[in-house]
Amino acid sequence: MRHRSRLFVTCALVATIVTLNAQSVTRETIPGITNFARLEKTIACAGAMTPAAVSELKRMGYASIINLRETTEQGADIDAEAAAAKAAGINFIHIPFNGVSLSPALVDRFVTAVISPANQPVFVHDASANRAAAMWMIKRIKVDQWAAERAAAEATSLGLTSTALRSFALQYAEK
Repeated sequence: MRHRSRLFVTCALVATIVTLNAQSVTRETIPGITNFARLEKTIACAGAMTPAAVSELKRMGYASIINLRETTEQGADIDAEAAAAKAAGINFIHIPFNGVSLSPALVDRFVTAVISPANQPVFVHDASANRAAAMWMIKRIKVDQWAAERAAAEATSLGLTSTALRSFALQYAEK
């Protein structure tokens, strides 16, 4: 009985420490950006955005935009967004990520870009925030050495709803 009590107290303490160390995700309404979710000042993940929203990202302090949309996606205007980022003085990185035909090489490019000090803080988006959150989940597991469950919970808060992308992130992170 005493052993169980100590175990319970230890588990409660660990859970409290993990909670205190976790960054909080906040959702905001930003004109021209769908599904905006910010992880303190580290990163924001979102869905589709208009080039006009780039100036607001600059005002908010983002140093870079990583666009995961393919040029063929409906509503994706990669060239206009890149031009708006250049005009605002924000780094623009286009990593077209197909959610059906997933490429580990693109994940490697993403991780390299997102951990570069020159790109931080970073705004990552696709059409819905699914791919952005899945990529961040991989970064958390591979770079930050987070447990998969913790990374998945954070990714869900950032917009990951696709079970296929969640599975891809977990499989990629295991390699």
